[in-house]
Amino acid sequence: MPPERGGGGEAAHFRALESLYAAAPINRLFDSALEIAEAGVARIRFMLDARYFHAGGAAHGTSYFKLLDDAAFYACNSLVTDRFLLTTQFNLLFTRPLGEGPVVAEGRWISGRRRVFVADARLIDDEGEEVARGTGTFMRSRIALASLPGYARP
Repeated sequence: MPPERGGGGEAAHFRALESLYAAAPINRLFDSALEIAEAGVARIRFMLDARYFHAGGAAHGTSYFKLLDDAAFYACNSLVTDRFLLTTQFNLLFTRPLGEGPVVAEGRWISGRRRVFVADARLIDDEGEEVARGTGTFMRSRIALASLPGYARP
């Protein structure tokens, strides 16, 4: 389903969401980039290094969660042009440990358009293997996207 139509069009909304992601203070800790090429789909590219490891020498679960949650969230928010969404629930399935190197989180909207949205996401390592999967629910907040400093339409 196409996103809700708003001033500036679909591509402007996607670029504004990418700007919002980049402006989030948490992303000073995660050198990552969001890409939204189409409605309902989001990708985040990230380079993992030892700063994100637990004592056992692999990526800590916080990295998995952040990337998967963000990818699923932005897949859903790409369909909403007026409000910021909020995560209400997120489930993770870890299948392999992640070491250093590039990783991509791919999020896809599954269902919902009015109040609650559902999306899944998967984390892919540099060999193309899925290392984790997540499913989340997201709902509209009272926060207008246009009120957020990072949400700047081109």
